[in-house]
Amino acid sequence: MHKQIYVHEGDHPDLTGDDLAEKVLRYIQYTALIDTSGLSVMAIGRTVVLSGYVSSEAEVGCAEQAAAAVIGVHLVENRLEVRKH
Repeated sequence: MHKQIYVHEGDHPDLTGDDLAEKVLRYIQYTALIDTSGLSVMAIGRTVVLSGYVSSEAEVGCAEQAAAAVIGVHLVENRLEVRKH
């Protein structure tokens, strides 16, 4: 199990769906410091699906690790691709 480190006042560990997806996207923006304009987060229950494009393979891994660290996330399905320039 991943160490879950993101706790913010008002966040609840029982979030699902759109609320959890929004929380995950905020956390990725906050911690991974990557351009998330091409990234989409969808949550089905407590499973988070990352899709879209990032700039590098390193960002693919950073986004997945950040998503997995959010309290309430049980599984991350990473469908991110590296944007070809």
